Amino acid sequence: MNEELLELPEEFNDDKCIDYILNLIPAEDKANITRDDVQFILDAIYDFYEENGLIDEEVAKDSYIDETEELNYVRKACKEEGIKLSDEQIQLILDGEYQYGIEIGIYEEDE
Repeated sequence: MNEELLELPEEFNDDKCIDYILNLIPAEDKANITRDDVQFILDAIYDFYEENGLIDEEVAKDSYIDETEELNYVRKACKEEGIKLSDEQIQLILDGEYQYGIEIGIYEEDE
């Protein structure tokens, strides 16, 4: 496990997040998505945030995340790793991670 992940809020738990995401994904998509795929995408999301300076809580609080840029970053990471998910499946995982973050209070919903 990447040691830097320990900087995330204590409430964030990869296993719980993966379960949460998989429960949101429709059955027809879930058949092609593994727990490892979701974990890889969670790691890619973290890498995206880190590369864009969004890990620091003070910076992240007032930051805007370009969802298209995030999707492109994760899509590229998946392609490089040989993970064969559609853009729609990747977006479902990104949306699930965001919803989980709202549930545990690390993200605020846009007004």
